[in-house]
Amino acid sequence: MIRKMTEADLSAVAVLERTYFSVPWSEEGLRESMHLSYYLFLVAQQEGKVVGYGGIFWAADEGNITNIVVEEAYRGLGLGTALTDALLSAGEANGIKAFTLEVRLSNLAAIHVYEKLGFVGEGIRKGFYEKPAEDALVMWKRKPEQ
Repeated sequence: MIRKMTEADLSAVAVLERTYFSVPWSEEGLRESMHLSYYLFLVAQQEGKVVGYGGIFWAADEGNITNIVVEEAYRGLGLGTALTDALLSAGEANGIKAFTLEVRLSNLAAIHVYEKLGFVGEGIRKGFYEKPAEDALVMWKRKPEQ
């Protein structure tokens, strides 16, 4: 099940951040951001447990997907795709016409998901990631002009 993140989810989401990201968002940073009108965080829940989450923020008609993560034991079930797709749908409902994200060049599984959802690699951000240092692939998905 994919749903909007609540205060009750913050500690589980913070654990996902610390476990899977080398420079994680703090629980307080997540709490502050989730109450801003231009951020949306969703969680993936299985058997009553938060096993993944994703976030997006927007400005004007562009949305930036901040993080997508699924607990390792639950990968391969389509949860990352479902989270990303739900964020895209929410963004479109809020007038977003173009979405962007950065992904580690070595994260081939995530790149595959994003390409499946219509994202295209458009550039490289040198040294974007720390711990370990790595370049990021910048991907965009733009709504065709009517």
